[in-house]
Amino acid sequence: MKKDEYRFSFEIYDSIDELSEEDAWLLNEAREVTEHAYAPYSHFHVGAVAKLANGEIVAGSNQENASFPVGLCAERVLLASASSLYPKVPIESLAISYQAGNGDSDHPISPCGICRQSLQEFESRVGHPIRLILGGMEGKIYVIPKASSLLPLAFTSEELK
Repeated sequence: MKKDEYRFSFEIYDSIDELSEEDAWLLNEAREVTEHAYAPYSHFHVGAVAKLANGEIVAGSNQENASFPVGLCAERVLLASASSLYPKVPIESLAISYQAGNGDSDHPISPCGICRQSLQEFESRVGHPIRLILGGMEGKIYVIPKASSLLPLAFTSEELK
């Protein structure tokens, strides 16, 4: 038998004041985009804003519907918009924030499993890591160098060949 281990490193900031000007701007934009979310069932509003390699900015927010499990997460809305508007253009940094209608929004949240898969595949497709900036409306912020770090042992297109 052989044992293996998976680890990744990320940065933790105590507040938005510690971020670079560009990262702080992206996170503030993601915080504002939470207001565009349609979340009448969960009351959990998520906003995502990305800076693309060509300098363009793309945003997305979660969109629920009465068939509750088939809503769209902010990250996937953003990825679909980015790849539709700017095909094959890498995402440099992506900030994600949220407003919890039934609780505090004072710590980072991480993308769900479907979004992790989508982010990993986008990175693979364009051949460039997506740097994540995760934070609530206040409190600590996580900066993760590449989204695919959140999905070790990912199922990829290679398995389908």
